[in-house]
Amino acid sequence: MELINYQTEKANTHTRYRKPLVGFASAHDPLFDQMKEIIGPHHLHPTELLTDAQTVISFFLPFAKTIITANRESPGIAREWAVAYLETNTLIATISATLKRELSAQGINVVTQPATHNFNEQDLTARWSNKSVGFVAGLGTFGINHMLITPSGCGGRFGSTVISAKIPPTPRPTQENCLYLRNSKCQFCVTNCPTGALTIKGLDKHRCYAQLLEVDKQFPDLGLCDVCGKCAVGPCAYCNEE
Repeated sequence: MELINYQTEKANTHTRYRKPLVGFASAHDPLFDQMKEIIGPHHLHPTELLTDAQTVISFFLPFAKTIITANRESPGIAREWAVAYLETNTLIATISATLKRELSAQGINVVTQPATHNFNEQDLTARWSNKSVGFVAGLGTFGINHMLITPSGCGGRFGSTVISAKIPPTPRPTQENCLYLRNSKCQFCVTNCPTGALTIKGLDKHRCYAQLLEVDKQFPDLGLCDVCGKCAVGPCAYCNEE
């Protein structure tokens, strides 16, 4: 936790962050088997990444509230949000590489995974879902926006690492963090979706992804920037920090 905190605080980015969250899951948690049924047989089990896997580390880097506010108030996708998406993906790679170096020096085997772009573009399912791993590791509950809502909200990015050392699992929350699923009092994400891809009944992934590709064209100077986040800037963006 201290290493992830340090890396985030010292990150050479325009993006600022709130305090990171870290959770742990047993690599042999039955939920990892269920992912092959829920997401697809192509979704990797931790032991397919690392044969002697014992623990999966999941971490969440929550964006500063100014970034969330910028994307909430902008009629389009805020540049601050787009930059945060790209910079945080790079930061997650840096944190993962640092974890691997530090743990490997202690004789622990480590396999890291990218923050994004590890999905099949035909059916838009991932070979390793960082959000789903975060759920198994007790970092939050899924909302109707299909985001994992942590105690610090869903305005941020997830990373994960598989290691050969045993760490006690983090207990999973017993209360829904999504206000709609808790008491039916919020549909911000649904009404704020710019394309109608998100409804109470579900998410049209292809319509959503088409929007991301359109946004990418708006920021040609940033590189690949398939991002939106309009469903992640409501009350659940901060959750218990609001």
